[in-house]
Amino acid sequence: MIQLSLKVIPNASKDEVVGFVGESLKVRAHREKGKANKAIIQLLCKVLNIPKNSIVIVSGVTSSIKIIEIENVSKELIGALLGAKH
Repeated sequence: MIQLSLKVIPNASKDEVVGFVGESLKVRAHREKGKANKAIIQLLCKVLNIPKNSIVIVSGVTSSIKIIEIENVSKELIGALLGAKH
């Protein structure tokens, strides 16, 4: 299991993973604040091809900076799957 920091941009034009900014993964969420968490988890699960129960938000539920835990995935694999330079 790994922990990953997310920088979330709510009210974006579409749901998308932007890439790594420092050690944080920058994600845009089409949904407004309060509904973005579900959209982010769905997006990451789709991109990483993992089940929804593999991702848990451990801190920052109401913040734009979040810490998530992802099971059965390494940070290197996430970087490779997202095409991010890190």
